[in-house]
Formats: sequence, C-alpha cells, structure tokens
Amino acid sequence: MAIIGAILGDIAGSQYEFPSKRPTKLDWKYCGLFTDKCNFTDDTVMTLAAKSAIKNNKSFEELYREFGRKYQNVGYGEMFDMWLFHDDEKAYNSFGNGSAMRCSYIGEYFNSEKEVKEWAIKSAECTHNHPEGIKGAVTTAMCVYMARTGATKDEIFQYVKLQYPLEDYQYSVEKSISDYRNSYHWNANCQGSVPVAIRCFLESESYESFLRNVFSLRCDMDTLCAIGGGIAEEFYHGTGLNNEELLKEYLDDYLYNIVID
Repeated sequence: MAIIGAILGDIAGSQYEFPSKRPTKLDWKYCGLFTDKCNFTDDTVMTLAAKSAIKNNKSFEELYREFGRKYQNVGYGEMFDMWLFHDDEKAYNSFGNGSAMRCSYIGEYFNSEKEVKEWAIKSAECTHNHPEGIKGAVTTAMCVYMARTGATKDEIFQYVKLQYPLEDYQYSVEKSISDYRNSYHWNANCQGSVPVAIRCFLESESYESFLRNVFSLRCDMDTLCAIGGGIAEEFYHGTGLNNEELLKEYLDDYLYNIVID
C-alpha cells in the first residue's frame, strides 16, 4: 500500500525535517530510522484527508479543512494554515511540495492513467493551483501508479525526465544522488522536491535504502520521504518493516483506522 510507504516515510523523516535538526555528520547509512524523535506531521494528516475524501465521495477542500482543524500544529505552511481556518479562502497559486506529499493514495487506488491524473489535479487545485503545484501532484501519483502496475525503474525515470528536464530545472531526476549530496539546498517547492525524491527511489535497492538515500541529503526530509515512500513501497511490494507496529506506535487510533480501512 503506497499510503503506508508515504506515512512511514513522513514519520521517519520528521526527526530531521529541517536543517537545524539534522546533524552535519549524520551517519545516514546506519542511523535509526524510527526513534523517539519521530512523529507524524501534516504530510500524514493530509494524505489521510485525501484518502477520506475519495473513499467518502467528499471534496478534497472539505476534508483538508476537517482534518487540518482536527490536527493543528503539525507543520502546515503559513499560507496553507491561513487557508485551513478561513472557509472563504480560495486556492493561492502555491507550488509548494504539499500537493505532492498528500496524493499517494490516488496512485494506489485508481486503475487508469486518466483517472490518476484527473484525481491528482483535483487533489491539488483547491490549494496548489500553480502549474508546478499541479505537476508535482500528478507526477507523484503517476509514479505510484506506474510502480504498482509493473513499470520498470527506467520507465519511471523516462516519465519523470519529461516532467523535469535538466535543461529547464535546477533539480532534475537526471542528476545523481552523489551530485545532490554536494549541491542540494533545503527546498520546499514541488520542483525542488519531487524529482529529487524520485531520484532517491531510483537509486535505492529497497524501501529502507530509499529512506537512507533521502537521509543523506539536507532536505525537507519528511516530505521527500513521503513523496518517494509511496513509490518505493509499491515498487518493492512492501516496506520490509513491521508496518502495523510502527503505525500503532506513532499514529493515534483515529488516523490508524483510516490507514487500514
């Protein structure tokens, strides 16, 4: 289930979400992935809000606000936070990576490229209606769908390369992780997060090694782990972790029950 890969990625990455939290010499190859410094963040809350909207035939806008008001102070961006608490607020032309971190269930649930793209757009446009915000959601959901339906890593790479070509984007899927370890700077935009998260997946050998690739970067770690986590989970047919134990440890009963529903 992609949604589990995304949520566990969010939880694992939360301990080093901001540069100030990440040790300069983090032993990313061997450090603990799940510690007492971990917690779920807005990535998990909005991922489950998106799932609930789809399962209950409600609007994304309604469920984002419902979940966001129930779970406050979990790391929402300033503009999204304002949107949450004002019913008359409209989409604010955002291209932040929030649109990409919450759409894993779309790639997991729908069974055609057409549906995945349509619903990814719907999931993004009520807040992140900038073209890059929408592209980030569509690209992430499509990669989850491709991984779930048997696409190879090269096929996923070629798809993402078309979305973020090196000649147009500073952070392209065409660059290697070793390049990014030297050149990447903390970034909360879709175009600075989605292709890098997917590159971390492409150079991984398992769900855990994907997480460790993200840990090797000074990045918006919980969100990159959430974006690529759903893709990695589907591609590797699981996380290799004790999902139930981890979810019960870090989620409350309300959120846990939505995951397993």
